[in-house]
Amino acid sequence: MSRSTRTSETATQDAPATGRKPRTRKQAKFPEDNPHQALIDAAANQTLAANPLVSMRPADLAGWAGCLFKAVGKSPLKAGTHLGGYLKALGGIVGGRSGIAPDPKDKRFADPAWQSNAFLRALLQSYLAGQTELTRFVEACDLVPMEKSRARFIAALLADALAPSNSPLTNPAALRKLVGTGGMSLARGIGQFGQDIVHNRGLPRQVDSTPFKVGENIATAKGEVVFRNEMFELLQFAATTERVYARPLVMSPPQINKYYAIDLSPEKSLIKWIQDSGVNMFVISWRNPTREHRDWGLADYALCLDQAVDVARSITRSPDVNMWGSCSGGITLAAYLGWLAARGEGHKVANTSWAVCVLDMPSALGDTTLGLFNTPSALRAAKASSRRKGVLSGQDMARMFAWMRPNDLIWSYWVNNYLLGNKPPAFDILAWNNDTTRLPAQLHADYLDLIQQNPYSQPGTLQIAGELIDMTQVQVGAYVVGGTTDHITPWQGCYRTARLFGADTTYVLSNAGHLQSLVNPPGNPKSFYYAAPAAAETAEDWLQNTGERQQGSWWPHWREWIGQRSGDSLAAPKKPGSRKYPPLCPAPGTYVMVR
Repeated sequence: MSRSTRTSETATQDAPATGRKPRTRKQAKFPEDNPHQALIDAAANQTLAANPLVSMRPADLAGWAGCLFKAVGKSPLKAGTHLGGYLKALGGIVGGRSGIAPDPKDKRFADPAWQSNAFLRALLQSYLAGQTELTRFVEACDLVPMEKSRARFIAALLADALAPSNSPLTNPAALRKLVGTGGMSLARGIGQFGQDIVHNRGLPRQVDSTPFKVGENIATAKGEVVFRNEMFELLQFAATTERVYARPLVMSPPQINKYYAIDLSPEKSLIKWIQDSGVNMFVISWRNPTREHRDWGLADYALCLDQAVDVARSITRSPDVNMWGSCSGGITLAAYLGWLAARGEGHKVANTSWAVCVLDMPSALGDTTLGLFNTPSALRAAKASSRRKGVLSGQDMARMFAWMRPNDLIWSYWVNNYLLGNKPPAFDILAWNNDTTRLPAQLHADYLDLIQQNPYSQPGTLQIAGELIDMTQVQVGAYVVGGTTDHITPWQGCYRTARLFGADTTYVLSNAGHLQSLVNPPGNPKSFYYAAPAAAETAEDWLQNTGERQQGSWWPHWREWIGQRSGDSLAAPKKPGSRKYPPLCPAPGTYVMVR
């Protein structure tokens, strides 16, 4: 399909091909409207959305720290040179001759006092000079590439932790607030620090979740649970239009987070957008497993998708469905499609949408920070740990991801919560992000095996319920979305997903991070995207040749794509479910409530 040239503003006014126009949507509220905007914007763009492919132990970090000492031992002359460079820079700072300044985009040092106060300016310049020379030394030292990458990571952690903005004695905003509140800001900060030591294992909380109630002011799209087994509930979100498409859409969300990232509020709800597009939608809500479910593996979850597809086909009387897979839910979807193809049942699924999903594992890891954590010994230890516990905690993965982005996910909250004595912001995306689930030990092990096997690019290395998976046998239409600043599923890796399904696959690159590229309703003036067939061999070549960027959200572009692939227009059913699958309870169901 040639890409649409319509702007998002025009597309949002178009009626779905199935009948009347959708109800008028309110302008979406974006992070810029919130007084905690800086914190929210940074954290939401770096949202954890925990990646089960990453494994790390505290012992690993301790070993990596040794790489710095090894660098000094192997390159003593270079260490001395950079130490001399630092001392020379200090001389210039003391003499008032230094021109060292922070990056204008570094919000840690945006306070004017860092420049107007001579002591703070000298302190900041000394810190920046030390950080620069340490970085230059690591780059110049005589270490093998992997050791150098680990030394670089540890050096960055140390530099971030030692920033003068993290100290109550040298943070100008904290000092002003201390005086202005008569010491109450510090008292509140100490109290919040104590609570986090007890209840959050020493990390500062990112969000005040108390205003958000699932089913009351988030996850409020109208729907019904039409099927339930021990592993999932199937939610039907019927179209809101008078006529609907014949072919339904079945969504496979990640197992490590709850599905309602796509239903945070009516203004930002992808579910409501799809309902208003005339699409009959079914969404899986995974059960939050406990130790007794430790043996649930990738094959079990893939077969759950088959149950969901059969229920949706039965209710809608459609011979086939379209499907959507997000992040690790897309990994499960790929396993299911491969299983169907091996059984000769590929006709059940006609078209697929893939959101921030990497199926070619090396492209998700490679030379990135994620790749540093996935050594053979770390993978073995991670499997042993989850096998021993029965589950992998989402909170444990969230903590590890926080240390991968410490300025955005730790130190900014250290300053806000403890030095300034503020409460963490109340923001729906972060509240969802904090509502993590667990992974069964077997599923975690299966995901880790994908790193070594890379089965979606290497046919015959993965077996699902007795069938060998070969993605070259999967014949489906595909629409793939990546995010420009996604550090969890890099956009280049998402492009490799598109290439797995052929050059006709539509690839869309949204200007946002992992979750924000998905929660991307029309109305944000900062949104834009690129869209074109995945015909180029590499992601970089695709971007260079894709043409002008399109302003606005990609949602209307997807609406047109899915509308062309959803079959005939039918009169909307009068009620959800069917005689065989009657509604069991209203959405969001019961499994989503389990913590």
